[in-house]
Amino acid sequence: MSPVKAAVVLMAYGSPERLADVPAYYADIRGGRPIAPEQLDDLVERYRRLGIEDSSPLNAITEETRAALERELALPVFTGMKHWTPRIADAAEAALADGAGVVAGLVLAPHWSALSIKGYRDQLERAIGGRAELAFVDSWHDEPGFVALLADRVRGTDAHVVFTAHSLPARIVAEGDPYKEQLLETAHLVAEAAGLGDWSFSFQSESPTGEPWLGPDILDHLGELCGAGVDRVLVCPVGFVSDHLEIRWDIDVEAQERAAELGMHLERIEMPNADPAFVRTLAGIVRRALAVPSRV
Repeated sequence: MSPVKAAVVLMAYGSPERLADVPAYYADIRGGRPIAPEQLDDLVERYRRLGIEDSSPLNAITEETRAALERELALPVFTGMKHWTPRIADAAEAALADGAGVVAGLVLAPHWSALSIKGYRDQLERAIGGRAELAFVDSWHDEPGFVALLADRVRGTDAHVVFTAHSLPARIVAEGDPYKEQLLETAHLVAEAAGLGDWSFSFQSESPTGEPWLGPDILDHLGELCGAGVDRVLVCPVGFVSDHLEIRWDIDVEAQERAAELGMHLERIEMPNADPAFVRTLAGIVRRALAVPSRV
């Protein structure tokens, strides 16, 4: 019997390609919920200040990662976005049209949450609709190659290292969601591998939903660190793998501005993006997943 043909759907949150796309992008994120004009105006202004007028650096990074992963695996890899084009459903159809009998689903986010990764899995399962087997990677937060890559970026620093991740509503902890636990595990693994003795954890990118979110927020945490005598900080965003808005704005602009107000020096690590070592790590994750696909 000939082997079953495999393909990969590499998934990401998505980013507007140009400034004119921001309203439609934000509407997709809101999913039909009312949009406060001031929130849309704020988002447009952030993209404008970052110089995203006619092309998205994040989309270019995602494509570079996809192409490198395809070369590394010698398998077709299709990009699927949760909130922009090409959609996850488009990527699934492309994989099936290419003859895939098994599809590996990998999200460019290492930590599982019912409020994040589950949504990607649900979209991909619906799109495949039983026409192929699905090998979906739920989490890769403790992947040795990922841990080693981050450890290399913080090893030897004389600054206080702050690990960060995107905040989510605090209610997920009571619901048994493993998101926060997995994040802290990643931070501990990286700190141990790098020999760090001086580090802490905070969250970023909280949305104004009117309910409590996981904290402390990095802007508040910087104030706490300053009060404790810390004057040098290196931010390591363990919950992110690319230079997108939550990095370029929330860290490079807002956190930098807050640090300057406090008289602190703040830097952040270089994100994995399409680093060859990171792509090799992703390839290893996919190969393992394809060894034990589950039927959908």
